[in-house]
Amino acid sequence: MTTTLPPRQPRGVPSGGEYAPYAHAEGGVALNPAGDRIPGLIDLTPEAQEILDSIRAAGGRPLIVGGAVRDSLLARAQGAPVASKDVDIEVYGLSADQLRAALPGNVQEFGQNFGVLNTSIKGQDFDVTLPRRDNKTGEGHRGFLVETDPEMPFEEAFARRDFTINAMGWDDATGELVDPFGGRADLEAGVLRHTSAESFGEDPIRVFRGVQFSGRFGFDLDPETAQLCREIAPSFHSLHKDGIWKEFRKLTTKGTHISKALQTLHAAGWEDHFPDLAATRGVPQDPIWHPEGSVEVHLGLAGDEAAAIARRDGLGEDETSILVLAAITHDFGKAHSTIVKTNGSIVSGGHHETGVEPARQFLAQIGAPNDQVRKVLPLIREHMCHTPGGDEKVSDTAVRRLLRRLDHAGGGPSLKEWSRLVEADKAGRGDGARHSFNHLPIWLEKADRLGSESGVGKPILKGPHLAESGIERGPLWGHIIAQSVEAQDDGVFTDEAGARDWLAGNRKAVLTEAQRRWQKAQAKAEKLQRARLAAMKIQQTEQKAQARAEKERARAARQGDAG
Repeated sequence: MTTTLPPRQPRGVPSGGEYAPYAHAEGGVALNPAGDRIPGLIDLTPEAQEILDSIRAAGGRPLIVGGAVRDSLLARAQGAPVASKDVDIEVYGLSADQLRAALPGNVQEFGQNFGVLNTSIKGQDFDVTLPRRDNKTGEGHRGFLVETDPEMPFEEAFARRDFTINAMGWDDATGELVDPFGGRADLEAGVLRHTSAESFGEDPIRVFRGVQFSGRFGFDLDPETAQLCREIAPSFHSLHKDGIWKEFRKLTTKGTHISKALQTLHAAGWEDHFPDLAATRGVPQDPIWHPEGSVEVHLGLAGDEAAAIARRDGLGEDETSILVLAAITHDFGKAHSTIVKTNGSIVSGGHHETGVEPARQFLAQIGAPNDQVRKVLPLIREHMCHTPGGDEKVSDTAVRRLLRRLDHAGGGPSLKEWSRLVEADKAGRGDGARHSFNHLPIWLEKADRLGSESGVGKPILKGPHLAESGIERGPLWGHIIAQSVEAQDDGVFTDEAGARDWLAGNRKAVLTEAQRRWQKAQAKAEKLQRARLAAMKIQQTEQKAQARAEKERARAARQGDAG
């Protein structure tokens, strides 16, 4: 007689289903006695269902974990079901070999002993993991020793996750929500709370993950979690830029609460790692134009508006990221250019220029790719030129010059991208702000018309044309082409034939002006060289004096020792 024993029940998996074969009411058995049942929380694809059923058939208990559960609960609260291909599955009760054998599709393993498998079915990828312990062995997010344990209790397994809102699991077979850390309550309250101080502190990139979650969901950082972030602030320097950029990329492409993200960065004590951003805090603005308060408040509100504009216009991820990055950095220059006059008025003249280098440094710190930096910096430099001075109107010349300065053909932003930043800047000033006449429609209309001109935004007259006209190659060429660009921007000519005619008809005047500009540039260069030589001479004199003083001190010390 053969006796069939029930499968061994892993620790942390309450009896029921596969581990209670003699129980007839499987649907009444809870994974978590205090857990909720939410049937149909996630509308699974047939491919996802096939994986889950295969794991159960092999004796395992799969839970959908992480972001899919979080996002589905959020969507459910809004009355919108979630059809998710992007589900992560954690499996209890099977060894790595058993799990690998049970999975359908093209199965791959990420690193030996990591307990992370991936399978692909009909173009859908699924990460399937075993419960694991991460033991810190070195610096950075890769310095961990991983130990898998299919019998691990839920509380221990979920404690390694960053925030309680991500430390939930859902059993599609029973509808059970496994929530050992109260993630659902925090989700409803809009709170980001760490699950474990130990695991959180071992992976400091989680601070930036909290920042991007704040930006995506509008959540506040729990005070104890904020204190923990401040305690681990020195570990910022152990992080790699690729990890930092990954979180900022998610923030700037998925976030709609950018101001909340900046508040979280400050509350966590990590804003100080970005001195050019921190420098804007408390910098005053003219209350007539900026009733919202100081500069950092405006940057956050402009970021919110930029995210909304990106969604309104249906922008792709790259365009959205560029616009949001430009919005949260466009007024960095005010930290350097703001002056409070004796009569109390506040001015920030030239901040669009003084802000370019601080923005460049900030973008480098967060690891922003060069193609995005090339677009963001011109947007910052040009964001104040949208309003003509006095009674002037937006001219064709002004539009051509802006198109050239933006250099869209050379990798810079388009005038449409520029207009979106200006719009976000104007909208991010809070209620009651004074607004000047909106010239943006005029800029866009003229840009659409002038954009069809050949060579718009780049010089039409080039070196071969000068050589062809008999002008010898030399230092005057650059000054001649600069004059041609000015004439081109003024609409004097719009094609090569017109450029040749302009040069032929103004040859003498152009050469005379080129000679004058070259001489002026030479005089300036010579003046700078003299200043550098004078500074170098002063430095050498100071160094010699310091060396003599050091020598004299050493001699005096030797005499003292001899005495």
